[in-house]
Amino acid sequence: MRYLNSVLSAALVALLPLASPQAAPLSAVQAASSSSATQATMLDAAWAGKRIVAVGDHGVVLLSDDQGTSYRQAHSVPLSSPLTGVSFVDAKQGWAVGHWGAILVTNDGGDTWQIQRLSSEQDRPLFAVHFFNARQGVAVGLWSLVLTTDDGGKTWTEQTLKAPPGASRADLNLMGLFAGSHGDLYATAERGQLLRSDDQGKNWSYLETGYEGTLWSGAVLADGSLLVGGQRGTLLHGSAEGKDFRRLPLESKSSVTSVAVSGPQVLAVGLDGLMVRSSNGGQSFQEQHSADGVSLTAALLDGHDAPVLFSRRGVVPTQAR
Repeated sequence: MRYLNSVLSAALVALLPLASPQAAPLSAVQAASSSSATQATMLDAAWAGKRIVAVGDHGVVLLSDDQGTSYRQAHSVPLSSPLTGVSFVDAKQGWAVGHWGAILVTNDGGDTWQIQRLSSEQDRPLFAVHFFNARQGVAVGLWSLVLTTDDGGKTWTEQTLKAPPGASRADLNLMGLFAGSHGDLYATAERGQLLRSDDQGKNWSYLETGYEGTLWSGAVLADGSLLVGGQRGTLLHGSAEGKDFRRLPLESKSSVTSVAVSGPQVLAVGLDGLMVRSSNGGQSFQEQHSADGVSLTAALLDGHDAPVLFSRRGVVPTQAR
């Protein structure tokens, strides 16, 4: 049985361990409505127009229409297993992915969801999803799993990923996706690997980061350069072509789990309440930790560039940010 071996999965104890290929077949069960849904472990968040949609453990989907001040649970989610990634192309249409290779779609801004894909015999989780438009999307996950669609998710095609330099096969866990403004797409992975695709996920090249640990998250900055976060306080800055990556000096050894960008404003968050901010497009950063030290799992910047945070304990209240 193989499990995701990383600092993040060890620290976020609320996350379920990855099941073996011999796990019992899945029966889709509706996610339960709960008065404590805002306290569930949240794993990703995205903007759907002016609405925030966050996904997490037990199929919890939270919606906020007031910049993260208050949340309500989605009306109908047909799966109660963990949801790990979410992507929207406009205020209505979005996708979420998770365990059992699940891909869900919504056409009403996240209130109701339908299953597009589910692998009921093998729990090969998907960890991230990105849609370029209403038709073209990419999802990635365990053991170099890459899925692409050109019809809005009605059909998904598994892409064969070539082995990274010096390896005999591609067996990386692909952890995150982030995109630039010119159709370039990046995937963060184990062993310091950062991948780039220029054809909507069908073919990938490996960028040299000079790092050997797991990379969790990243973003394209306003000047087109890349900021990538990973284990043990790793924050790397380099060019879009994967050249000249350098490690930014952080005092913390807490893993970086999420990076958000809004113009010149940059926010990276991580375990133990780590928050790293830049107001000049990544030229310089200020490091701090949240007061309660809760492990942060996802972050957005609102319309006033204030942080909207999510954690292993759920939504981070406005006054605690």
